[in-house]
Amino acid sequence: MTEYDVLVVGGGTGNNVAAAAADAGLETALVEKSKLGGTCLNRGCNPSKMLIQAATAANRVREADQFFTDATVEDIDYAAIIDDMDETLSPLAAGMEENYRNKEHLTLYSDEATFVDDRTVEVAGEHVSGNKVVVAAGSRPLVPPIDGLDDVEYMTSSDALYRREQPDSLVVLGGGYIAVELGYFFESLGTDVTIIEMMDTLVPREDRDVAEAFTEVARRRHDVYTGHRATAVESTGDRIRVHAETESGDELAVSGDELLVALGRRPNTDTLAVDAAGIETDDNGFIVTNNRLETSADNVWAQGDIADNAMFKHSGDYETQVTIDNVVHKRGREADFTAMPHAIFTEPQMAGVGKTETELQDADREYLVGREELPGTPMGRAKKLDDGFVKVLATPDGEILGCHMLGYEASTMIHEVVVAIRAGTGHVSDIADTIHAHPTLNKVVEYAFQDVEG
Repeated sequence: MTEYDVLVVGGGTGNNVAAAAADAGLETALVEKSKLGGTCLNRGCNPSKMLIQAATAANRVREADQFFTDATVEDIDYAAIIDDMDETLSPLAAGMEENYRNKEHLTLYSDEATFVDDRTVEVAGEHVSGNKVVVAAGSRPLVPPIDGLDDVEYMTSSDALYRREQPDSLVVLGGGYIAVELGYFFESLGTDVTIIEMMDTLVPREDRDVAEAFTEVARRRHDVYTGHRATAVESTGDRIRVHAETESGDELAVSGDELLVALGRRPNTDTLAVDAAGIETDDNGFIVTNNRLETSADNVWAQGDIADNAMFKHSGDYETQVTIDNVVHKRGREADFTAMPHAIFTEPQMAGVGKTETELQDADREYLVGREELPGTPMGRAKKLDDGFVKVLATPDGEILGCHMLGYEASTMIHEVVVAIRAGTGHVSDIADTIHAHPTLNKVVEYAFQDVEG
């Protein structure tokens, strides 16, 4: 058996932990069966956002007539969009692997790991152990047991991002952020998209007002069937038919050239056999950690998607810094997930931080609501925006409880709220009393916070 000071399982955010340990002179092993960089670089946020930029560029041309400019989309080279993304990102992962193989005090294992004992994994028939172990093995697309699904060809998000042939029509199972982002991408480039979601709105984890407003936007673009659960899938010639039904038993059948299963993600704890190392998991298979990201096993930490503190890349990056402080520098740092933002990169975008109104109602908390519509602001009018708003939730004495946005560049606008909660006083006045440059998009944020005060 080969022993190391630090063993890191997972080369997404975990690669940074391994690099920090090696830089500190600790003999370190990094195990990753796929490309370094993890889901975000190779199968998630990086490739998807590059593709979405192409989709938005096409839509900007289509909207040029609003500004009295005659422009049309004559042709879209779909394969070239995919190739450009792949040729941009693949060298990054390859370069990372080359650097890590040449890094002093670091050994890279390019194979699958399975726990066989305390702080010990089996890799390609070899047992590898660490005095300290970090589990950062991420998650993978969830594929539920739907009747007939195993008998047809379908895509997950990993497949869809690298598909070089554009489908004429696509059925999407799921209405979460992965489903709506990919639906927006395919539809914008000319694919007829149908979305089936079992909840009564798309993006059901968003604040209710955001979810309802975006669902109406999506209905203008796609065939959207909410409140329907997929029950069976079958091939019909060259097409795939999906059967779905409501809770009351109403049935639906829709067909498309291709099928995308985007029903969430599941942690990779089952493939790692973490129970063999005494690592506790919750009912959904996520590793349980304390506020220092320590697991139930001695000298074992977990971070990123597999630990479910928040399944966002920016959360994983933050957790990486906590893990490095604790594993490498022994500082006993506690994670603080206050004001963890998120964003969905459709058009319009969605973003949020803090509690939703439903969560406050369920907790029987008293709150005030402030709201401002984006199309009626100076920049909203200048950009001729049809949709968008900012919604603020606060206590009666002004503590910010949450903020939720739908609109142009919402992913950027949310950050002044994040800073106010995390680094300011956390009160409405932090934003309402701040002078905002006019006529920027962020004036809508100012107006919404002033609406709470008013």
